[in-house]
Amino acid sequence: MAERVTATEDALALIDTLKEKHGALMFHQSGGCCDGSSPMCYPEGDLMVGAQDIKLGEIAGVPFYIHKKQFEYWKHTQLIIDVVDGRGGMFSLEGVEGKRFLTRSRAFTKEENDELNKPKV
Repeated sequence: MAERVTATEDALALIDTLKEKHGALMFHQSGGCCDGSSPMCYPEGDLMVGAQDIKLGEIAGVPFYIHKKQFEYWKHTQLIIDVVDGRGGMFSLEGVEGKRFLTRSRAFTKEENDELNKPKV
């Protein structure tokens, strides 16, 4: 089955480092404002997830959420979380590591879209 969110090997390695330092984590795909549209990594529970947030899946055992309105823009794509050198969002945990998470994407195939949108029984 197609996954709505995945991560590169570099991102997985950074997530493991952050888990060792901070314990349980969570991600939220930012919709803009101060930090732009980027995946934000927090200690689990530091960001209140609301009724308007959708859990896309997990990467490295870490839950990944997105706001329902933003999901409407991205629902036809797989989010691929990557990491690059540089400073990203000032609220996201990876900033002190000299790295920032980055969302890449690819369009789902017709077959993947059909599978993902099939009613759950």
